[in-house]
Amino acid sequence: MGKYIACICEGGAERAILDLLLENNKLIFEKENLIEEEILRCRKGKDFEERYLKKGFSEKITVYRVLDSRRENFKLSPAYAKKVDVINVITAPEIEMLIILNEGLYSEFKKSGIKPSEFCKAKMKGKEIKSYDFVKAYFSNVDILIYAIYEYRRVSNVRNGEWTISDLLNREEGK
Repeated sequence: MGKYIACICEGGAERAILDLLLENNKLIFEKENLIEEEILRCRKGKDFEERYLKKGFSEKITVYRVLDSRRENFKLSPAYAKKVDVINVITAPEIEMLIILNEGLYSEFKKSGIKPSEFCKAKMKGKEIKSYDFVKAYFSNVDILIYAIYEYRRVSNVRNGEWTISDLLNREEGK
């Protein structure tokens, strides 16, 4: 891990989870280690370069991209490509699964045969389960959030070498 760290979140739900974990010192990095001392929102490599990389960092930068798609590219120009390590942290369909697991509905979900997002919509009627405010309030007890994160890791088929949010938790939280 480089001296400088950027953590980029795609959506509100992911950002709420990372904000909660960051506020409670549960991540492998601290707020003070982050560029701008916050979770960033920047989807494109070119935009990231323009906003953050022109500041003349003396050491390599590690970028954690928290997103729900394995197909999104984060292309940096050749001038920056060797100065930045990009680690994709895939959440698909993790956010909905965290709620399903926390609600004790995993067995019912598995039997349903529907996507986690559809299952959650049916069970959490009228709630904006992917909104920042809902997720921040729902997981306000960070211990419940951490349990759900590890439970998701346990029951899911994470691809070999792929990072999930559990990989961002500091090892003191390890199970």
